[in-house]
Amino acid sequence: MTTLSIRLPEDMAEKLKNIAKMRDISLNKLMFELSTQALAEEEAKQRFLAAQLRGNPKRALQLLEELDTLGL
Repeated sequence: MTTLSIRLPEDMAEKLKNIAKMRDISLNKLMFELSTQALAEEEAKQRFLAAQLRGNPKRALQLLEELDTLGL
């Protein structure tokens, strides 16, 4: 596993700490969950673009539905 250090404005860091506390999870776990969600969203977008380039409208519509369920 990799350790990643990031710089955030103090107010943003505090808000993230508060969210983690409200969810009763560690800040590390919150960042893991948010990163996982961001990666899933990006992968769905990339699959959509690939389907679009292949000209597969049925698959493209399926992927749009997936994006919709992710709240995008």
